[in-house]
Amino acid sequence: MKGKIKNFKELANTDLRRTLLEVVEVGLEAIDTSDVIREDIVLEGDMFTIGDNKYSLKDIENLYVIGAGKCVLEATEVLEEVLGDRLMGGFVVDVSVPRKHKLKKIKCSEGTHPLPSSANVRASGYIQKLLKDTTEKDMVIFVISGGGSTLLCLPEKGGDCKTEAKILKTLSSKGASIEEINTLRKHMSLVRGGFLAKHAYPAKVVSIILSDVPGNDLEFIASGPTVKDRTTVQDAEEIIKKYDLLKDVKPHTLKLIETPKEDKYFKNVDNIMFVSNQRALNAMAQKAKDLGYRSEIITTAMTGEARDVAQDIVKELHKKESGTVLLYGGETTVTIKVKGKGGRNRELVLSALLTIGEGEVLASVASDGRDNSEYAGAIADVETLTHAKAKELNVLWYLDNNQSDKFFKETKDYIMTGDTGSNVSDLVIAIKK
Repeated sequence: MKGKIKNFKELANTDLRRTLLEVVEVGLEAIDTSDVIREDIVLEGDMFTIGDNKYSLKDIENLYVIGAGKCVLEATEVLEEVLGDRLMGGFVVDVSVPRKHKLKKIKCSEGTHPLPSSANVRASGYIQKLLKDTTEKDMVIFVISGGGSTLLCLPEKGGDCKTEAKILKTLSSKGASIEEINTLRKHMSLVRGGFLAKHAYPAKVVSIILSDVPGNDLEFIASGPTVKDRTTVQDAEEIIKKYDLLKDVKPHTLKLIETPKEDKYFKNVDNIMFVSNQRALNAMAQKAKDLGYRSEIITTAMTGEARDVAQDIVKELHKKESGTVLLYGGETTVTIKVKGKGGRNRELVLSALLTIGEGEVLASVASDGRDNSEYAGAIADVETLTHAKAKELNVLWYLDNNQSDKFFKETKDYIMTGDTGSNVSDLVIAIKK
């Protein structure tokens, strides 16, 4: 089977595993950014359609495309093709820009992720400058996806990306939620938290948003660059205090900025929730049914400590009848106790191995294909336990030492996809035979 999962054949050594991988494969295919954009965005004459939203370009003088985040390159390549001669130009910053890409009118730049760098600052400054030239006769189409927060790094004078990088490391290691992290980040950049809408004013703004945030709160996806921010500097200061962040950085380098609150900057803005994990989960549920299973989408907003979430999922699976598939979408956190290597998906799967039973299988996959490494996720079942036993690996020790990367490299039960061309948070599937 050819598809997103590169090591499908090697992993599918049981019927149950094959079923699981087929369901995951369908989910990843359903959210392929290029395919979704091509399917749901159309230009016919002067009418530009994005899903159920229609816009007349009759009186638009200049049409620009601006993008920031993972997989925005794929999206804007298709957008450029769809818009053709109507497109004036634009700029996108992505985490991966190959030498050979299809963009001709839209300029592009490669930024760093998960930590910001001077490359991100330069790209963000270019976006800010480009938007300053727009007028009320122009339209700016933004493509915003997960990873955009890190890429849209533009500190106020006196701040720097190194300070933000240190803060991100601390917040991630302490298990801070994405809402807490992005609340702070919104007040550390001149292109997050509604600032892109302000910079584009008075042009018409249409923001195509690909969500990687549990619950799909537009304000926190890529730190809401075109969304009016409800948080304040005071909220950011409370997070700084809660996690004792001034212990790790020099206070004078942490420059907090109040985000735009004036309604006028957002009256001409349409923020469109374009793709979320719901699309993937719906496709997975249908595939499971086609294979003869009862499927249940438990949540699209999974959160919590990865090792605890895993135990809750396995407990729920134990209660179900044979022939059941449970599906989850969201993003867990990992509180780092020992400096190991891994990602939240493999941490979740490693924890599931503690209680997974005969005739049960679970997988957790990063939809972008990168679970803080070259691997997308992993599989937990009795096969994995057999592999661990043969290598004399103690599951609990690897879990307690945050060494999921090393564990699954030894057992070979990791899922490898490479860049999937999508990013809608993590996907978890659990099956009872």
